[in-house]
Amino acid sequence: MTEPAVRSVQSRSIPARAGDAVLPVRVRDALRDQQASSEILIGWIQFAVVGAFGTLYAISPKAFPAEVEFRPIPWVLGAYFGFTLARLGLAHARRLPRWFLGLSILVDMALLLGMIWSFHLQYMQPAAFYLKAPTLLYVFIFIALRTLRFEAAYVLLAGGAAALGWLFMAGYAVMWDPMAAPVTRDYVLYLTSNAVLVGAEFDKIVSILTVTAILAVAIVRARRLLVRAVRESLAARELSRFFARDVADRIVDLDAGIEIGRGELRDAAVLNVDMRGFSQLATEIPPDDLIALLAEYQSLVVPVIQAQGGSIDKFLGDGVMATFGATRSSATPAADALRCLDELSVVAAAWRDRRRSAGLPAPAVGLAVASGPVVFGAVGDESRLEYTVIGTAVNLAAKLEKHTKVEAVQALTDAATYSAARLQGYRPANPPEQRPGRRVAGLDYELDLVVLAA
Repeated sequence: MTEPAVRSVQSRSIPARAGDAVLPVRVRDALRDQQASSEILIGWIQFAVVGAFGTLYAISPKAFPAEVEFRPIPWVLGAYFGFTLARLGLAHARRLPRWFLGLSILVDMALLLGMIWSFHLQYMQPAAFYLKAPTLLYVFIFIALRTLRFEAAYVLLAGGAAALGWLFMAGYAVMWDPMAAPVTRDYVLYLTSNAVLVGAEFDKIVSILTVTAILAVAIVRARRLLVRAVRESLAARELSRFFARDVADRIVDLDAGIEIGRGELRDAAVLNVDMRGFSQLATEIPPDDLIALLAEYQSLVVPVIQAQGGSIDKFLGDGVMATFGATRSSATPAADALRCLDELSVVAAAWRDRRRSAGLPAPAVGLAVASGPVVFGAVGDESRLEYTVIGTAVNLAAKLEKHTKVEAVQALTDAATYSAARLQGYRPANPPEQRPGRRVAGLDYELDLVVLAA
């Protein structure tokens, strides 16, 4: 089963949190991916912690009596090392069920507190001895680790386990230890002996619970922000498919919102691409075949335009309008557009040959480029906006594309655009054909044309 399929099955089979129940499946999948990455990070941090602790224990001088036979710390560290290694492997394999995550938190705390509890055995002291161990501070590391998953329940579980564990250890030292140390209210005696100060242990438990509560509240707030960020990120990624890449980047980078009525004057080139006879073809072939033809044609055209620095302005049925130098300033818009036109001519011809060989409809493709000053900006209403380009070059490119049928050629441009492109470094792929003084429908003057592909 493929990874997307596995995630889809998991999304349906694993119950969502109550707050996530209304989230779309793909948002829950994105959150689950984030949590899986967090568990890997948690595993590596735990691995580093146990490694550092083991290294410090190995290199530090041992102060316990030499006659002590049972030394539990190496055993506890070894057990924790093995458990962490297994957990890390499961995290990388993305096979960490929720019950195992809860169990791992309890095991983490049990091993840490068990190691602290063993100090009095190894050093042959009353149980009150371990109550002063600075190793208790590690519980805050383990609690804080759970914030990386952005689920408050695991933070609360870690903090609750730590608080209950320390409460048990304090109670054991006071009530059940055979070498029970005295309980005192003298702070100095508490610090300089194995005496137990109940208030000090209470302060530790309160501190653990307070830190846990603060982190849990922070996680609840952070998770809301994470969910919102994931939703907006997915929405932006999907919506960006409706815009040219340059336009999408422009929208993301705006300091303020999009302003209607503000335009930018750019020197740009406009490319129009159109399938010949598409309207007639639409009445002759089944709808599925028609859409498949259109998708195949656009999948050939769009990558070529983007590779040459063009930006798709809009799809007009079987037509494609692209701009060069409009959405992003360019020193060579005309040259880029004509290089794109040359490549599209070759790609379109090869596409027609393949379809003919397969016995499929193979419509011709017309291409035209015009250049000049254009205005680029947002138009529409506050409820529906669209980035577009406006100018003589836009209208001329559309007219020239229609005029390719009159000239019986595949691709052409006007002489002014061709001259500008040559100055910008363009070299035609095929010998151009000059056709001066042509009448183009919609223009009240004659225009010199250059044929780039017959």
